[in-house]
Amino acid sequence: MATIKPTPSFNAWTDASALRAAMKGLGTDEAAIIKILTKRTLKERLEIQKQYFQQFGLDLHEDLKSELGGKFEKLVLALLDSIPDLLARELNKAVTGLGTDDSELKGIICTLTPSEVTEVRASYEKLFGISVESAIGSDVSGDYKSLLLSLLTSQRKPTVDQSAAAMIAKQLYNAGEGRLGTDEDTFIRILSENSFKQLELIFKQYEKISGKVILQVVDEEMSGELKKAIKTIVKSVTNLPQVFAEQLRSAMKGAGTDDSVLIRIIVWRSEKDLDLIKSEYVKHFGEGLATSIRDETSGDYETALISMVEGN
Repeated sequence: MATIKPTPSFNAWTDASALRAAMKGLGTDEAAIIKILTKRTLKERLEIQKQYFQQFGLDLHEDLKSELGGKFEKLVLALLDSIPDLLARELNKAVTGLGTDDSELKGIICTLTPSEVTEVRASYEKLFGISVESAIGSDVSGDYKSLLLSLLTSQRKPTVDQSAAAMIAKQLYNAGEGRLGTDEDTFIRILSENSFKQLELIFKQYEKISGKVILQVVDEEMSGELKKAIKTIVKSVTNLPQVFAEQLRSAMKGAGTDDSVLIRIIVWRSEKDLDLIKSEYVKHFGEGLATSIRDETSGDYETALISMVEGN
């Protein structure tokens, strides 16, 4: 369930006027900006941006950028991005500069639906002039690279077929437990070509054949980033909100906070399943998501994140 839902009696003209008033003259009314932008759907935010230009001849994105700063600015500007653009930018950051942010690559690519994959690929090429698979392919290697590229380029079959699930589960068994060594190519093909609903059936059939749950098998048969990526896919099939809850926890535990992850998940999932993610967070970590965010963030940035988590 979403935390941010369509606004009753939404008026883009009124919101655009209020945002202009919040930034006009000396000082900035951050509370007004938070009250509007964190309580509107993406469709509504984009309508406000369009209305802002029509009324004032100004670019809302540029005005906010000039008035705000730091993490709060990053969050507010992310609210004016389409979700495919937001995810494409995060993937680009993950492969730009020294090193590779494999957690972010896995956290995005292994959780995308087929339609999201299509949209993110188009956004990446539009924004950066190169295909996302080319950018990522030059930054990773081995079976891990094969899996990520397969997830980005393969079309998941929409069919859900119980009898086929049993046959495919046997193929998985023969590619791992049923032989010496592991046939990673078969795992990659099956995990990237079948829908999440079909994979759920396949995993249930696998347990009947093997007596082991698929996560245990992945732990035994795989290693490194490939293992982590496959486990993300398996968990996404069985409980996607839990996957995002775990990503949020990892972003906030230990030294420092991964604000890119916080912003990505809260903005992306606020109109999808953030309420379910909150429930999974409490269930697995014994405290509310809002409590953790308050402990790890501060100021207007904290207020804006909490506003989206609490919803409208």
